[in-house]
Amino acid sequence: MKKTKTFLAAGSILMAALALTACGGNSSSSSSNKKELNWEESAEIPTMDLSKATDSASFTQLINTMEGLYRAKSDGSQEKAMATSEKVSKDGKTYTFTLRKDNKWSNGDPVTAQDFVYSWRRTVDPKTASQYAYLFEGIKNATDIQNGKKKPETLGIKAVGKYKLVVTLDRRIPYFNNLMAFGSFFPQNEKAVKKYGSKYGTASKYMVYNGPYIMSGWSGSSLSWKLKKNPYYWDKKNVKLDAVNYSVQKTPSTAYNLYQSNKLDAVALDAEQSKQLKSVKGYALYPRGTTFYIQFNQAKNKYLQNANIRKALSMAINRESLTKVLGGSNTVAHTFTPAKLTTVNGKDYTSLISKSDEAYTYYNKKEAQKYLKQGMKELGVSKLSFKLLSDDTDGAKKSTEAMQSNIQETLPQVSITTQNLPFKTRLARTSALNFDMVVSAWGADFNDPISFLDLLTSTNAQNGGKWSNKEYDKLIAASKTTGSDSERWSDLSKAEGVLLKDVGISPLYSSTSAWIVRPEIKGLVNLRDHWDFKYAHVN
Repeated sequence: MKKTKTFLAAGSILMAALALTACGGNSSSSSSNKKELNWEESAEIPTMDLSKATDSASFTQLINTMEGLYRAKSDGSQEKAMATSEKVSKDGKTYTFTLRKDNKWSNGDPVTAQDFVYSWRRTVDPKTASQYAYLFEGIKNATDIQNGKKKPETLGIKAVGKYKLVVTLDRRIPYFNNLMAFGSFFPQNEKAVKKYGSKYGTASKYMVYNGPYIMSGWSGSSLSWKLKKNPYYWDKKNVKLDAVNYSVQKTPSTAYNLYQSNKLDAVALDAEQSKQLKSVKGYALYPRGTTFYIQFNQAKNKYLQNANIRKALSMAINRESLTKVLGGSNTVAHTFTPAKLTTVNGKDYTSLISKSDEAYTYYNKKEAQKYLKQGMKELGVSKLSFKLLSDDTDGAKKSTEAMQSNIQETLPQVSITTQNLPFKTRLARTSALNFDMVVSAWGADFNDPISFLDLLTSTNAQNGGKWSNKEYDKLIAASKTTGSDSERWSDLSKAEGVLLKDVGISPLYSSTSAWIVRPEIKGLVNLRDHWDFKYAHVN
């Protein structure tokens, strides 16, 4: 969930250390009637249009207000949601879903198979410019549609009556059911999309919902909003909460103060807080399946097109020191795919990647200076300057300052200017290629390396730095067509090796988030730092 993610999706950067104002915790719920929760989000919501969403904040809201064929569970499996049954052909290329007949949109319309057909066609249509359209590759004609060779109507999905959905694939997709629980594959109400036009998904009133909750009070730039129990939802009897009250909290100390004063029921902790509050009831660590990394603008910055310059910059960053600055449970990343995401034959997938290919992710002053000297000679320059872009959270500022110091001390010929901007602005700047170097974060949409490695193919919209490598593209394509699991893992690990060896991006660290959640709150599901409130309740 992208991300974002989802899928991630691409969420806001982790928060770094702030001084604590207090170290205790009040265990009383902030909600007097026990049927409402007060929750925090670290960033504004960019969009509620599931065809355009790419970030963590958006997908967290989407999994609570919308619903697809399946619903993701915390262990990585799925439970039936809009689908009541599934039949798969022997060759694994045709899926037939029977849909439930007892669900309605929040405008009273029935949710039908055609809503899925419309949604998927809309997302793959080049006119929509969805950055997640690539996830549909492998569904019949999806790639040709995205390339303008075929019409969206030819996509391998059709409605047979109101409540039967048939999906046809070009090839077997090993992670197909994982995709069906991801937000980009949820249905959309055509009537609402057309009614609201360009306003669709830009505010809570310009949406309709088919999930456990409906949203209210979000204007598009709001720092607070509410999720209310959806009276039209098919499984409303199992939705125990009446509402979840959200507010954006960018400063960890402020958020923790609100928790202590019973104005928040849960709080995300920064590094220092996590260190001091480990013994507090409700403290827990949640795997994020997220990697923070640097993207280099190789489309517009000729100096960053030089592989030796990228190698120098990557090796000038002391990741061990960076994770100490960030604190908490962050771990140094030497691969793009985070460790502990995928197991292959009893071993972690990342163990398949050649250690020699990871060389440029280790701090090495001597080697960094060597590659810088080579790169500057090739470019005919004696000095370089770059702007390092990131979010405006406390943690992001600490992170960019640490890397600025690292690089300038290791490479005196290089000047780094930091730019810390609001999350939405940072995303927009990245998409517009208005940056030199940008700290990005990607969270797995599902538990498979392809959720990361797809991003860096030449034509992927999420490839913010526009790194391009034919061998990499070929290996990723091969991984999607082979019928052999062993060949697939080989293709993926080799591709990741190519990426790391060329420093297409520079991985920094992987993260686990620390939270304190009031112990009396039960039934919460945390999906790589996306909170699902369907079964949540207060004892």
